[in-house]
Amino acid sequence: MTPAPLAARLRDPSGPLFFPVTAYGPDGTVDLDVYRAHVRRGVAAGAAAVFACCGTGEFHALLPEEFEVCVRAAVEAAEGRVPVVAGAGYGTALAVRYARLAEGAGADGLLAMPPYLVHAPQEGLLRHYREIAAATALPVIVYQRDNAVLTPSTAVALARADGVIGLKDGLGDLDLMQRIVSAVRTEVPGDFLYFNGLPTAEQTQLAYRALGITLYSSAVFCFAPEIAVAFHRALAHGDEDTVRRLLDGFYRPFVELRALGRGYAVSLVKAGVRLRGLDVGEVRPPLHEPSEDHVKQLARLIDRGPALLQGDA
Repeated sequence: MTPAPLAARLRDPSGPLFFPVTAYGPDGTVDLDVYRAHVRRGVAAGAAAVFACCGTGEFHALLPEEFEVCVRAAVEAAEGRVPVVAGAGYGTALAVRYARLAEGAGADGLLAMPPYLVHAPQEGLLRHYREIAAATALPVIVYQRDNAVLTPSTAVALARADGVIGLKDGLGDLDLMQRIVSAVRTEVPGDFLYFNGLPTAEQTQLAYRALGITLYSSAVFCFAPEIAVAFHRALAHGDEDTVRRLLDGFYRPFVELRALGRGYAVSLVKAGVRLRGLDVGEVRPPLHEPSEDHVKQLARLIDRGPALLQGDA
């Protein structure tokens, strides 16, 4: 897939963007059969794209060979019905290696994670992402968060770079995002993609839509696809009653529960997948499992889903 077709397929998605968890067996090794089942279920439930081995998929915890087989398994499970975008990160040399592994495994694009540990100047970040984009024929989405925060001028330079098609924002600085969107729109012809990449992005998506950013990641889709699809549809069709009902009855309580533990943006999501009947195993250290009480609270929240969708809650 060339950059233009991938960008076209992501620009107006038919459903949520799916960030699957990575499945591990009882011995802690990657369970590809369960992982394929997880991806297949997501695609069947209405995912518009699969973002494999990214943040929710514990990219940080995967060996290169595990990463490669997981990306290949995601591509196999998607069966070409939706594009598969794979994570790539750490320092530039390792990020390039992961990018090439993803290309060899059949991925359609890359999500360039923040570089490991260092706080680099803008010139270094720009060179880093350009080198990732130049390493393969895969289109690249840059993930802004933590130690990888771009100025508007750097975002313009990236939008001009061959192979870079978009920016995913995990920072949440709406003033900065408005300036980035405005600068790129003014100085770079064509359509550059923007994504709301905050944890549980649905909670902030109304604000991002006001900036013209309609794409967002959905970790909730991993374990409650019916809620994520209903919310995505309600946003697209201006159904404010459903949006508010799901925000008030599900997303706000989930975000408040997620805030009770470090790493819950991943481990609580994985617990949710297990609650829905698919044994994807536990998270790998240094992440840790949610407490028993928090998992019970999540189960009660999931159980409220049908009533929320029917408007009875």
